[in-house]
Amino acid sequence: MEGSGKQPGPQPPRPGDHCIRDGDFVVLKREDVFKAVQVQRRKKVTFEKQWFYLDNVIGHSYGTTFEVTNGGSLQPKKRKEAPTSETKEAGTDNRNIIDDGKSQKLTQDDIKALKDKGIKGEEIVQQLIENSTTFRDKTEFAQDKYIKKKKKKYEAIITVVKPSTRILSIMYYAREPGKINHMRYDTLAQMLTLGNIRAGNKMIVMETCAGLVLGAMMERMGGFGSIIQLYPGAGPVRAATACFGFPKSFLSGLYEFPLNKVDSLLNGTFCAEMLSSEPRDSASAEECNGALEEKPTSEQENEDSMAEVPESNHPEEQETMDIVLQDPEYKEPKERESKKDYIQEKQRRQEEQRKRHLEAAALLSERNADGLIVASRFHPTPLLLSLLDFVAPSRPFVVYCQYKEPLLECYTKLRERGGVINLRLSETWLRNYQVLPDRSHPKLLMSGGGGYLLSGFTVATDNFKADPSLKSNMSTLEVHKTQEPAAKKRKCPGSDS
Repeated sequence: MEGSGKQPGPQPPRPGDHCIRDGDFVVLKREDVFKAVQVQRRKKVTFEKQWFYLDNVIGHSYGTTFEVTNGGSLQPKKRKEAPTSETKEAGTDNRNIIDDGKSQKLTQDDIKALKDKGIKGEEIVQQLIENSTTFRDKTEFAQDKYIKKKKKKYEAIITVVKPSTRILSIMYYAREPGKINHMRYDTLAQMLTLGNIRAGNKMIVMETCAGLVLGAMMERMGGFGSIIQLYPGAGPVRAATACFGFPKSFLSGLYEFPLNKVDSLLNGTFCAEMLSSEPRDSASAEECNGALEEKPTSEQENEDSMAEVPESNHPEEQETMDIVLQDPEYKEPKERESKKDYIQEKQRRQEEQRKRHLEAAALLSERNADGLIVASRFHPTPLLLSLLDFVAPSRPFVVYCQYKEPLLECYTKLRERGGVINLRLSETWLRNYQVLPDRSHPKLLMSGGGGYLLSGFTVATDNFKADPSLKSNMSTLEVHKTQEPAAKKRKCPGSDS
């Protein structure tokens, strides 16, 4: 497609992509709780009041279930589907069971002693069942609920899954919904569908959802096409985008452009000097925002070589330590050189960032984007009215907002402005269902709402409205149309007489 920027070539599948490697981003799952982490050797991870190391997960396939053992080590768990004998003996009802706290013979000290001996959580749960005086009197459903509760408390079972849009959106909505503007995962799926996100597109996105929408678009496009992200403030926030663990080839088609320069780009007053005045350090912004690295391989090699210099000079520093202590002025040349290197590195980063901004400005100036996605905490009306000028005709746009009133105002402004069709303001109502034998019913706990979506398509505006000659021709045609029925009406009385 024309104007889609750099098109990265298809990447051949690498052997072992289904296996977990050192440095990969993974998602830990325990019951319905998720947490995104990066696999690093000898790095302690705390998850659901359990600490462990991820060294043993390297080399295993995604989806493998592990059990936390002594010393924080993870061991693959073998699945056992054979039911216990205690679950078969069940009572008819629970009316005679009294919860007085005396039905369990094992005390907390006994359970702690079992843990210290290295007994697994499955065996601890089995002993809790055997030492319960009321377990066999409970109904079958109550027994299953009891076992599930004890397993959640004493069995440290963790599954390592591969990050995806669905998993990360569920994780953010459950743990930190405010960071993604309370966007539900089904709402995000509708945004990707209504926006026609596919490989080869040239998309514009303005989002303040910690990079979740951007990561979902990059995942669906698969590294083909280009994405221009508009960001407010000093730099884009891409904490959720980093959790996807995209390869470097995906970053070649990702551009960024400051939101405060959009008006100058529309008015034709934008120039390269406007970007050079921005006192922004891309390195610090990426570290603070959790952004992905957007540097060529040559730059990374230079950085690696710079990082290795102190290690190679370490013996020399030990030999000259006495000289440095005796002469304090000896440090000044090294400090000056380090400051100069830091300033040069900072200037190089700013220059590289400036080039990327100029490339993004060139792509926006073509005004032939294939779609627009807006999901921010700001009012959508001024954003959408200004960004629609960069979208080509007959292309979709989607706007997300947590509240309905801003989108109603945006809907009215779009109808007055024109140039759009098929405007639709929608809200989805999601309710999960529990599907079990004899226990299938809607779940009582559900989300109050997942936000609202305003979608539509751009169209080419009529040119005759701006041409006075066309307006005069249209006026004469309207006069003829109005006069013709009047003449026919005057003939009707004469024919009757």
